[in-house]
Amino acid sequence: MKDVLDTFKKIASIPHCSFKTEKLKEFLLSECKKAGAKVSEDEAGNILAIKGNPTICLQSHYDMVCVGEAPKIEIVEEGDYLKAKNSSLGADNGIGVSMMIELLKQKDNLELLFTNDEEVGLIGATNLNLPIKSTYLLNLDSEEEGSICLGCAGGVDLFATLKTSLVSHNEQNSYEITTKNFKGGHSGVDIDKNIKNAIKELAYFLKKSDSKIHSINGGEAGNAIPKTIKAVVMTDKKIKSNDFLEVKEIQNVDTILDKSDELLDLLVSFASGVRSYDKSLNLVQTSINLATIKTSKDSVELEISPRAMSDEELENLMLESKTHLKRFGFEVKFEHPYPAWKPSIGEFAKRVQKTSQKHFPKADFYAIHAGLECGVILKNSNLLEAVSIGPNIHSPHSVEERVEIESIKKVYEVIKELV
Repeated sequence: MKDVLDTFKKIASIPHCSFKTEKLKEFLLSECKKAGAKVSEDEAGNILAIKGNPTICLQSHYDMVCVGEAPKIEIVEEGDYLKAKNSSLGADNGIGVSMMIELLKQKDNLELLFTNDEEVGLIGATNLNLPIKSTYLLNLDSEEEGSICLGCAGGVDLFATLKTSLVSHNEQNSYEITTKNFKGGHSGVDIDKNIKNAIKELAYFLKKSDSKIHSINGGEAGNAIPKTIKAVVMTDKKIKSNDFLEVKEIQNVDTILDKSDELLDLLVSFASGVRSYDKSLNLVQTSINLATIKTSKDSVELEISPRAMSDEELENLMLESKTHLKRFGFEVKFEHPYPAWKPSIGEFAKRVQKTSQKHFPKADFYAIHAGLECGVILKNSNLLEAVSIGPNIHSPHSVEERVEIESIKKVYEVIKELV
């Protein structure tokens, strides 16, 4: 267990934000070779390491969502938790990666698959070009101990662009507005927790104060509920700070976006959050997250994350969003689609449950309203079955992210027994 935590701390010290994972890839290649595995990689940055004649492949992604001061990560231990000082921790999915590395050193018949750029649309898994030898896949990217994931939402990255320009404008007051006290969170697993979306809250505030927008920039990532934003606006009204917005009067602002009204109307009217819920499964069925906004002198750019538990529902959500955005003058494109993973309980899943119940007596199956790579990998391989497990990770994709040390220990024991 100490070795797992030590490896995780090494990983945390190596920058590995999505799209910037080269240094960690080199570390993983080196560690796998030193452990005696036959190692290969593909053009997407995925790594496959094989020892002996495995029947089980352990799989984790090695990129992370960088929020706050990340990739500079200072790990602190608070009670039974590991967290980071003023940044995301990267326990998602660094803990899984660390357990895999340590098991490879111990076991003779094992296969490891490290996928790249999962957090930005399952890019590595979608472009996987490595022949998996095993029969079963055990994904280590779940975030609740004793919960065995058998299905996940499909999703896509939506990018919307509005052509605009800055025009002269004079109102009585100019303000800089910054956000505070927003929690942020994962746009899939946390979407039903009534976490305030900073973009939406700012939009409501600006609409009520008849503000004109000079600039708005904020949000952390496409798969994170936005937490931080900065805006410069003009209005004839006097506006004041509240519990979530810090307002400061400034000078020398004399331009606004020529499409300020259209942009504000879109932000106010866009329904970000849960769209439908399946009570029988106690699971979000469809959702959408208004994730990031960026303005410049000639454009407004939005990133939005639709998710659905079926491919048909995702298609409908994409059509609905595109239609709505186009009515406000936005051009829309979709990137990095990934399929929904339909739940199915097979023999491997039953074995994982039986083993898990030794450490988590109430271990049971579930599906998750977030993207997991299992569905994509199953679709493009000869694997018979896949499941996903992991330790308790709280508030991933945020500066509040933390992982339970005792939970890591128990899940690691489950994985060792399965291997």
